[in-house]
Order: sequence, then structure tokens, then C-alpha cells
Amino acid sequence: HEQLLQMMEERMMDVEQKLRLVKRLLQDKVNQLKEQLSKNTKADAMVKDLYVENAQLLKALEVTEQRQKTAERKNYLLEEKIANLNRIVKNLASPSFSP
Repeated sequence: HEQLLQMMEERMMDVEQKLRLVKRLLQDKVNQLKEQLSKNTKADAMVKDLYVENAQLLKALEVTEQRQKTAERKNYLLEEKIANLNRIVKNLASPSFSP
């Protein structure tokens, strides 16, 4: 009976030791997962910030492209006006140089 009791105590101590080891491993895993969650949260916030910044940049690009098209149209109209004015000046100047 005494020997059986001693064996049971040894097994109990062994089980307790294994339990402590498993508890430590689980705590390490919990800490690791908490750290990963924190990193993921930061990364998620960065992705959201980048998404907003990207949307703003796309809008700015759209506005810039629209301004460029407007400037190109105005430039084309000015070139046409210059060509017309040159033609008028040439026509006006031609008779005065003719005898």
C-alpha cells in the first residue's frame, strides 16, 4: 500500500510538472498571438491610411488631367487665333506693299 502511494505521488508530481510546462508553453503562445494581433492592427490601420491617401491622389490626378485637357484646348484655340491674326496681318500688309 505504501509503495503504491509513493508511486502515485511520483506520477502526480510528474503530471504537475508536465502541466506547468504546458501552461508555460500556452502562455508563450498567448503572448505571441497578442503581439501578432497588435502588429496586424497596426498594419490594418496603415492599409486604411494608404487607401485614403490613394483615393486622394487619384482625385488629384483626375483634377490635374482635367486641367491639362482644358489648357490644351485653350492652347489650341490660341494657336488658331494667332494663325488667323497672322493671316489678317498678311492680307492687310500685302496690298500696301503692292504698287
